[in-house]
Amino acid sequence: MGSFNKMKIALIIPKNSSDNEKSFYDIKFVSEFLFSKKTFSYLLAVPTLAALTPPGHEVRVFDENIEDIDYDWAPDLAGITVRTMFAKMAYGISENFRARGVKTVLGGIHPSMCVEEALQYCDSVVVGEAENIWPQLLADARDGKLNRTYQAEGKVDLTAFPCADRSVLSGDSYLADIVQTSKGCPFHCEFCSVHAFDGQRIRHRTLEQVIEEVRKVNSTVAGFKKKSIFFADDNIIANRKYARELFIALKPYNVNWSCQASINISKEDELLTLMKESGCGAILVGLESISEENLSCMDKNINRKHDFAEAIKKIQSFGILVQGSFILGYDFDTKASFDELIHFIDDAGLLMPLINILTPFPGTKLFNRLEKEGRIIHKDWSKYDSKNVVFTPSRLTPEELLEGHRKVIRHLYSFDSIYSKLKYYWDIDFWKQSNEKDPVKYKYRLLFAVRLCTLLFSLNLKRSVFILKILPKVFQKRVRISTILTLMSYNDYVYTS
Repeated sequence: MGSFNKMKIALIIPKNSSDNEKSFYDIKFVSEFLFSKKTFSYLLAVPTLAALTPPGHEVRVFDENIEDIDYDWAPDLAGITVRTMFAKMAYGISENFRARGVKTVLGGIHPSMCVEEALQYCDSVVVGEAENIWPQLLADARDGKLNRTYQAEGKVDLTAFPCADRSVLSGDSYLADIVQTSKGCPFHCEFCSVHAFDGQRIRHRTLEQVIEEVRKVNSTVAGFKKKSIFFADDNIIANRKYARELFIALKPYNVNWSCQASINISKEDELLTLMKESGCGAILVGLESISEENLSCMDKNINRKHDFAEAIKKIQSFGILVQGSFILGYDFDTKASFDELIHFIDDAGLLMPLINILTPFPGTKLFNRLEKEGRIIHKDWSKYDSKNVVFTPSRLTPEELLEGHRKVIRHLYSFDSIYSKLKYYWDIDFWKQSNEKDPVKYKYRLLFAVRLCTLLFSLNLKRSVFILKILPKVFQKRVRISTILTLMSYNDYVYTS
């Protein structure tokens, strides 16, 4: 690269699913329904790196979920963010660039936990957080002195760095923006890599930084809908004082937002009130298991102190939807556990539960334990996607766990189940406050209804029956059409993947 100062830098987000496989977390059905190539959101690491890049360099982002990588652009350096389930794809992208003479660097949780493996496929690996590393790495790359590894020293001060630069992204291709107010998690769940990568001490950005970022996001145009924000903090109420101030500060910006929080949010009436008033529509709560023994085994002791059904009821009484996540396959799960979970979720009325197969990600205590016990079946990272079984369960066979997972999601996301739960939420006018604050325009209801009609004559009879049931309700104010579309997407994944 010689002595010139300006570099062409490609930042890559690998595709989050293969062309011939669907994922619960992609929105292929939604994209096809809307006749547009959209995805839910982006990986925050990429616009963060763009913000950390010194002026003068030319930066292009390629998100494979919405566009092909232009290998002919010929950058000087390609940075690729890597998560475990997409590691194989990321390695392929890196090798493709290297074959063209491009230097590549891999970063993220997976390369940080599997450094020697990642080094086989790239020129350099960033181990840990990149904030303090990236400018020096770029200077070394410019001077032709790229190190094989760059190791983060300690945890970064989040207040010392600029907010993510989303101008490098195709903004209208994403249904939601990602904002992060903190890093770190005080809990130490056996299956989770967050505390291993980000540490257990909570580190916050200033409220001024967060609100400025929200203001910038809110000023951009999303096209067919108001911008929504997902706060990526592992637990947005980890610091109650900060959370309270954040929710109060958010209120004037009229943002639709969602987040992750621990189950003890159910005990915080004031925070729940402020969350709803500031635009929170949903909270993802890691319930993980309805088995006390499993919760103990996974070190999820905070959940053992709460009655799940009461906690869900309490949170949702504020008009905030609970999206509970569950893990199947922990050591005390048996064949009976699948029906027990189905009954619990039905009784609790959870509308959009996430049901994952236990996955031992590298760097977690779970991975180390199962490997020591000889229970890791293979390390084909593409199967570490929470829908395949990559370990030997304790009281089930891998096949029984796979079939049990299939049974649970097929019940929960059958059209009969979806309609029954939607009708319950409509009957209690659950989204009343949201519909008053952010009403769905008539033209969008009409377009939605017309598009639904085009699906009536497909070979999917159950979907056609479902559509005929909901069509008369599409124009009712209490109905959020985005909820219907999301649930139809989940059904499409469950029954066609």
